[in-house]
Amino acid sequence: MELSSEALYALKPVTFRYKKEFDPQGILQFGLVAEDVEAVNPDLVVRDKEGKSYSVRYDQVNAMLLNEFIKEHGRNAQQEATIAELKSALSKQEAAIANRQQRSVAASCSRARRGEHRTAEQTLAQTPLQQNQAAYGGLETAAP
Repeated sequence: MELSSEALYALKPVTFRYKKEFDPQGILQFGLVAEDVEAVNPDLVVRDKEGKSYSVRYDQVNAMLLNEFIKEHGRNAQQEATIAELKSALSKQEAAIANRQQRSVAASCSRARRGEHRTAEQTLAQTPLQQNQAAYGGLETAAP
């Protein structure tokens, strides 16, 4: 039934009223048109003596609906797990960004206390190594 229940997506529910001879009160009904169902899956209709479809096998339709519900439930559970993983990764990234921003502010304050004032353009003109040295107090190198 794995794929056969997907035929349900082609069915179009309708509202209708039975003829007065079958339902004198004319109560609004909900269901499927047997001929439309037959076009999608001939096994889902009941036929009369002449072989014409005259009723829908709703017991079969209900089983197929349950199958589709179970498949969707599984997909939903997988999506919830994926969302939880993505939220966790996002939280870690946000924490790393906040940590990097705090270190950057601390380095800027340290430079300001030492009297080093640089514009953004001056900082961008430095090489990445120079930027790291300026941000983290420089690196001492041995003379050759």
